[in-house]
Amino acid sequence: MADKNSPIVVTFPVGPLQCNCTIIGDPVSKKALVIDPGGDAQLILSKLTEQALKLVAIIHTHAHLDHILAAGEIKKATGAPIHLHKEDMFLWDGVAQQCVMFGVPQISLPKPDGYLTDEHDLGCCEGVAIHTPGHTPGSTSFWFEPAKTLIAGDTLFRGGIGRTDFPGGDYNQIVKSIRQRLYALDDDVAVVTGHGPGTTIGIEKHSNMFVRA
Repeated sequence: MADKNSPIVVTFPVGPLQCNCTIIGDPVSKKALVIDPGGDAQLILSKLTEQALKLVAIIHTHAHLDHILAAGEIKKATGAPIHLHKEDMFLWDGVAQQCVMFGVPQISLPKPDGYLTDEHDLGCCEGVAIHTPGHTPGSTSFWFEPAKTLIAGDTLFRGGIGRTDFPGGDYNQIVKSIRQRLYALDDDVAVVTGHGPGTTIGIEKHSNMFVRA
């Protein structure tokens, strides 16, 4: 049985490319983070309401369109600040071009309120940012030790890794990020991927097609 003080973790697909959005909240303080609001703002807001959580920040694993689409709407509705890694600002500022590329209605986004850095304290549920470049220069994973959960974005997938053929992608860098930073975590850590099913660090270390420990 889960500890009643363990963080609340709710993951669900959103937006046109079914990005995995995650809400992680403290059951005592009721503070929460939204990670990768890639669309369906009303759904995300309703999930926060269901859990009686107060959003304190909107954070992004990276700034590809499918992970950021609803950030402005969520900020407008809640007042929560937006954070991402500064190295992905070229993608954030280019959201209009990304919309054209993917054939989705154009949006504009507010400027981020702050930038994530490696080992950044997320201020909720003992979360820590881990800079894991490769998929994009600013790709960042989020480690929540009390929940034994890693939010990996599009860096690590079940049996795969993120694409590196988009602007700013670097295959050697993503392999290094996974091997040195993510595979340093315990085997039983649950991994929330950017799309599709979750996995564990142990499974990927021993069976990932691209990067093994």
